[in-house]
Amino acid sequence: MNILIIGDEQRTNEFKTKIKLVENITLQITDSALSASVNELNQFEAIFDLSFNGNLQSVENYRQLQNRIVVLNATTNNLHQFYSALNKSNVLLAGMNCLPGFIDKPLAELSVLNEAHQRMIEKLFHQLQWQATFVADRIGLVTPRVVCMIINEAFFTLQENTASINDIDTAMKLGTNYPYGPFEWLKIIGVKNVYTTLEAIYNDTHDERYKICPMLKTAYLEVI
Repeated sequence: MNILIIGDEQRTNEFKTKIKLVENITLQITDSALSASVNELNQFEAIFDLSFNGNLQSVENYRQLQNRIVVLNATTNNLHQFYSALNKSNVLLAGMNCLPGFIDKPLAELSVLNEAHQRMIEKLFHQLQWQATFVADRIGLVTPRVVCMIINEAFFTLQENTASINDIDTAMKLGTNYPYGPFEWLKIIGVKNVYTTLEAIYNDTHDERYKICPMLKTAYLEVI
């Protein structure tokens, strides 16, 4: 099976780590698919756009593919945003939690635009020896929403001088049995990814739980 992986170094390395023991897989890696023609993209049986950010030219290219599976980063977009462009396409589309730190985990969190395609997408992940679970097609899916919200709340706690970073991380791990504390998650995911995910979720929901803490925004502005 020929698979194209599109993404930054951290995400593509996680993907390679995840499927390194799978046989009969040929990978090609690029940081952008915009330079590839539709004919070139059609040479791959599956495309994983791990850094997809809603680029409309990418959507147009994927729309023209013939019975190919395309898995898109769904932490800052949902598939239904592109429904009008893709509903008559032959592409089999899935959204995925592609935040750094989650790609190499045992469980892939997915959404689908067309439930009739779910079986084929499940088959792909079975071939990759990767367990798949399907959730509602919403920006941020489930796990990114929860983890990024927790990180945001941790910044509010730090901003109010209620506890130190180490205390917050320790309390979270002891109290919830999470593998990482909020600031440990932040280091793995990256400030920019946490910020853009929360921004997209808040713009979608206007839920105050996702309104970005000023201290987190300052940290984001320092790295862009």
